[in-house]
Amino acid sequence: MKITVKLFATLRNGRFNENVFDTDNCRDIDSLLQKINIKREEVAIIFINGKHGNFDTVIAEGDDIALFPPIGGG
Repeated sequence: MKITVKLFATLRNGRFNENVFDTDNCRDIDSLLQKINIKREEVAIIFINGKHGNFDTVIAEGDDIALFPPIGGG
């Protein structure tokens, strides 16, 4: 199953901006994060095909997944 993953802001540091993965062994966002070596604490916002998702949202063929870190600033 192929999905597109887009990382934003600090999640891109040392990783990638956008990548297509063949993820037959990922069933949900939590297992995807394990595959791409991102901790749950690093992710604050998840969008799947433009709609809000969460860590247990099931992944499907062709999904477009966007991951955002917590907002920082001062």
